[in-house]
Amino acid sequence: MFDSSSQPSNPLSVIKPARKPRIYTLGEYLRKEERSQEKHQYFNGKIEKMPGARGPHNIISSNLIGRLIIAFEEIETKFIVFSSDQKIYLPKLNHGLYADALAVCEKPEYWEDNDQLLINPILIIEVLSKSTQKYDRTSKFDGYKTLHSFMEYVLVRQDSYSVETRFREEPNLWRENLETVLDGEVFLRSLSCSISMKNIYKNVELS
Repeated sequence: MFDSSSQPSNPLSVIKPARKPRIYTLGEYLRKEERSQEKHQYFNGKIEKMPGARGPHNIISSNLIGRLIIAFEEIETKFIVFSSDQKIYLPKLNHGLYADALAVCEKPEYWEDNDQLLINPILIIEVLSKSTQKYDRTSKFDGYKTLHSFMEYVLVRQDSYSVETRFREEPNLWRENLETVLDGEVFLRSLSCSISMKNIYKNVELS
C-alpha cells in the first residue's frame, strides 16, 4: 500500500528558491580584485572570473608589447604601452575589463583619478583563444567603442598567422584589414608604425 505519510504534503516545499547573484559596487570589486590571485572582470555589479592564458598567448602578448616599446622610441608623439594587468574602465557601461595589451597617447587618464581604471586607450590588442574569440570580436569590441579615445583594435590569432586590425575612420565607420602572410607587416594607423608578422609570432610554434 502506498504510504502518503512519508511524502511531503507540498512538493514545492522542497524546492529552494534560486539564490540571486550578489551585486557588487565598483569599489567592492576593486578591493576584491586587489586581494585576488586571479583576474576578474566587472559588469555593472557582476564579477566574472577570467580564463587563464596559455603559453602561445602569453608569448604573442609579450612580443607585441616589446615591439611597441621599441617602435615608440622612433615616434615623435609620446605613446605609453600597458600590459594585461591594466584594467580598462567603460564609464557608460560601468564595466571593468582587461585587454592583452594597450597603448595611450601622451598621458594616461583614469576614472576619478583611480589608476586602476584607465579610460583613454587609443589602441587595444586582444590575442584570441577558442573560449573568448567570439566575445572579443563582438560584445567586448562594442564596449570598447564607447570610449572616445579608442581608435584601433587588433585581434591576433594564436593558432594561425592572422592579425586583424580595425581602425576608426569616423565615429561609426571602422576600416578593417587582415594580414595572414608571415613575411608581411601590420601597420598600426593609430600609432603610425608597423610591426612585422615575424616579430609578432617569434618563438610561437603553431599546432
